[in-house]
Amino acid sequence: MVELLAPAGTWDALEAAVNAGADAVYLGGKRFNMRLHRRDANFDDAALARAVAFTRDRGARLYVTVNNLVSEAELPALRDYLAFLQEIGPDALIIQDPCLLELVREMGLTLPLHASVMMNTHNEAAVRTLQAYGVTRVVFNREMTLSELTLIRERTGIELEYFVHGDMCVAHSGQCLHSGVVFGQSSNRGRCLKPCRWPYGFTAAGKPLAAERDPGPYKLALKDMCLYLHLPQLIQAGVVSFKIEGRMRTADFVGRITGLYRRAIDRYLADPAGYAADEAEWRELHAGRARDFTTCYAFGNPGAGAVDFSGAREPRFFSQAVKEASAAVPAAGLPSGGEGSPASRPLLSVRVADMESLAAAYGNGADVAYVGGEAFKPAKPWTLAEIAAAARLAEERGAALVVTTPRITAARECGELAAPLRSLEEMRPHGVMVSNPGALRLAAELTTLPLYADFSFNLFNSLTARWLQNQGVSRATVALEATGTQAAAMAAASPLPLEVVVHGPLEAMVMDYCLPRALLGNGTQPGLCRDVCRGGDFALTDSAGESHAVKVDQYCRNHILFARDLCLAGRLAPLAAGVGAFRIEGQHYGPGHVGEVVAAYRRELDRAAVPEALPFAPRPMGIGVFRYEASR
Repeated sequence: MVELLAPAGTWDALEAAVNAGADAVYLGGKRFNMRLHRRDANFDDAALARAVAFTRDRGARLYVTVNNLVSEAELPALRDYLAFLQEIGPDALIIQDPCLLELVREMGLTLPLHASVMMNTHNEAAVRTLQAYGVTRVVFNREMTLSELTLIRERTGIELEYFVHGDMCVAHSGQCLHSGVVFGQSSNRGRCLKPCRWPYGFTAAGKPLAAERDPGPYKLALKDMCLYLHLPQLIQAGVVSFKIEGRMRTADFVGRITGLYRRAIDRYLADPAGYAADEAEWRELHAGRARDFTTCYAFGNPGAGAVDFSGAREPRFFSQAVKEASAAVPAAGLPSGGEGSPASRPLLSVRVADMESLAAAYGNGADVAYVGGEAFKPAKPWTLAEIAAAARLAEERGAALVVTTPRITAARECGELAAPLRSLEEMRPHGVMVSNPGALRLAAELTTLPLYADFSFNLFNSLTARWLQNQGVSRATVALEATGTQAAAMAAASPLPLEVVVHGPLEAMVMDYCLPRALLGNGTQPGLCRDVCRGGDFALTDSAGESHAVKVDQYCRNHILFARDLCLAGRLAPLAAGVGAFRIEGQHYGPGHVGEVVAAYRRELDRAAVPEALPFAPRPMGIGVFRYEASR
C-alpha cells in the first residue's frame, strides 16, 4: 500500500484534497493541535463530524491531529475531546504528548494512534515502546535518512510516514524552545513564531564573518522539502504514507500539489520499470514553489545547500527578534522571593563538564551531579575511567552522581550506549538520566540503576509523569517551556518527584545542520568537513542585538543557546513546596563559576540570606519563560 496524505485547514482544502486524489487527509480541531495561529483555520466539532462522514463516503481516510503538548489545566478538556473523537470515529489520531497514551488506555478508546513528528522518534527502541502502547505508524524525525528508516521498518514492522513536500523545521522537532521561551508561544503547542526565519549575523572567536564568506542573513532558513523527483526511492524504502505539509495553505495549493503527486505515484505503480518523472509537471511544480526546494535529510545531511541564505523567496516572516526577559523582570504568577515554606529540603543538582567542576559543585553544597551526555567542543566526552572516579568522589562527599545520555540518540549513539550502560552496573553511580523514549528503553533493559527523565521529554502534565513512571522513571524534569504557574500545578498532581531547571545556559534549538561547516568550511558538499568547529567559540546575533552562542557536540550537532542564562535566584520559594529538586545547568561554566552559583543557590534553598545578584556572571541573565503566567 502507498498512501498519499494531504493537509486540510479549511473545508475547501479538504474537498480539494479528496477531489485531487488524496488517499487520506489530516486535519485538526479547534484545540490540541499544532496549527493554532489562525482563527479561520481548523475544524470545530460539528465540522469534524461532517469531515469524517465526507471522507468515508468518498473512500478516503481521515486522521485528526491531537499533537501538541497538554498542560495540567487542559487535561479535563482533553478527556472530553477524546470522548467526542471516539464517538465520531476518525481513522486515526496523530499524537505528540505521551499523556495521550495513558488516556487512550484509561478511557478504553479504540482509535488507532500515529506518532507525530513532534515526538522526535529517531531510533528502534523508541518505536518498540510506542508499539507497546498501540501506535501503528510513526512520522519519523526529518533528520533520518531513507536507509535508516528502511532498517527500522524491517526490524519492527512499523508503518513509515514521511514528509515529501512543504515547509520544514531546521531544528529537531519537539526540541525547539525559542518561540516558547521568548514569546510564550510554544512551537510544541501549535504557536511557533519561527525565530529560525530571522536574519542573523555570525561570529567566530568574537569576529564577524568576513563579507566575502557571508552567503546572506537568513542562516537558519531551510528550504521547502520536495521529493517529487524521488518517488521510486521512497516507495522502495517502504514508506507507506507520503505526507504533504501545509494545513495553513489554500485549497488551490492543496489541490494542485496533491494532484501532481497523485498522478506521479499512479504512473510509477502502474509501470515501475518504465517510470520517469513528467518534465512538464515538474516544471509546473517548480514554477509554483514558494521557497526553493531541498531533499533535506532523505539521502544524507544536505549541509548549507538546504538553506536559503538570501531570504528572497521567504513567503512570510512571523515575528521579529526581541530582547529576552532580563533577571530584573518579575516572574508572572510567582512572588519575587521569600514566600513559601517547603515541606522538605529540596535537592540541589548541577550538570558539570569536568572533574574540577564536579569537585566544585560538591564542595559548595550540590546534592546531585550530572555528568556525561554531550561534550561541547573543545571539551572531550567523559570516559568510563572518569565516570568511575566521579562515582568515587560522590561516595566520599556523601552526594549522588547521575550519568546522562545524549539528547538525540540515533543509530550511532544507541550503538555506543550499550557498553557504557552495562559498565555502569559495576561502577554503581546513583542513576542514569535519559532524554528520549528510546534511550529510556535501552537504559531500562541494560541497567538496574534508577532512571531519570531529562527536560527533552517535554513533561507538561501529571499524566505524562505517570507514563514516565510506568516506564521505570523515578524522577523527571519539567519541560523548559512550562511557566512557574504551570510547573507548580504539575508538581502538585504528579505521581513522580519533579525537578525544575532554575539556572544556566539553555538550548533554544538543537540541529544536525552545522553552522561552522556551512559558513567557514566547505558546507555545500556533504561529507567534507575541515573540523572548523574545534575552537568552539561561535555565535549568532539577531536583529535585536542578542548574541546566541552556538555549541557543537561530539556528534557534530549544533546547539543554539538563548542569549541570557536562566536565573531564578530569589524566586524558588513558591515552587519549593511541590518540587523535589532544583537544577543548575553548569556544563558551559568553568569550575570557579560552578562553585559560586551552587553556593548561592545552596544558601537560598537553606533559607539563608538570598544575594541580590550572583557574584559573577559570564553571560547576561534572565528569567526565560517564567516571565509569563502560562505558555500558550
